[in-house]
Amino acid sequence: MAGKQFGAPVVGWQAPRFPDAEVIEGQWCRLERLSERHADALFRANAEDDAIWDYLPYGPFPSEAGYIRWVAEMAALNDPFFYAVVDRETGLASGVMSYLRIVPEMGVIELGHINLSPRLSRSTVASEAMILMIDWAFRVGYRRFEWKCDALNIPSRRAAQRLGLSYEGTFRQATIVKGRNRDTAWFAATDGDWPSLQAAYEAWLAPANFDAQGQQRERLSDLTRLVRVASDPVLARL
Repeated sequence: MAGKQFGAPVVGWQAPRFPDAEVIEGQWCRLERLSERHADALFRANAEDDAIWDYLPYGPFPSEAGYIRWVAEMAALNDPFFYAVVDRETGLASGVMSYLRIVPEMGVIELGHINLSPRLSRSTVASEAMILMIDWAFRVGYRRFEWKCDALNIPSRRAAQRLGLSYEGTFRQATIVKGRNRDTAWFAATDGDWPSLQAAYEAWLAPANFDAQGQQRERLSDLTRLVRVASDPVLARL
């Protein structure tokens, strides 16, 4: 019938592999498959501020035993697939993040369950850890990388945009977390965005972009701004 429209054919694409126990190496951090051996360092690092649990569906954990049980439960799962963020300078695990809603046959993967200790807040280690997750996903062949967060979680919305992920809308009353309504803001990048994002990440991570004190010379958000298809209207108003 005249007037029908269809999406572009996906030719020659093959479903990527599922995340595995491979260590993902960076300059400032490495991502290791989460296990109970990380629990003690993580619990101690997290104890500095309970606010890191505000937008997560679990935590804070009043006892280390309870946290170890949670780590053991999460480490046994394949979706979400958790990593510990290990600071190369200290050798200690200081945060976790995961892939979730992993659908290799459609080429879609999401980053979530981001829980970084206060010492990693707004740090180069934290930024690189997220970049490593994005890089791995596109490098093995995923077509779409997603980031979703509580619409009221402004730091998370800022992080998504800083990484060059495009705002795709807000799902109202998407779920209930800790007895509270959650509207969910969606961000994503596609494999078509990836070459430009990759170049921006490489420029930002280059040693020449950091001074002797480790301060960035050029901001990541400035390097990724032109890659984003759509900007977050909430952040634009702040």
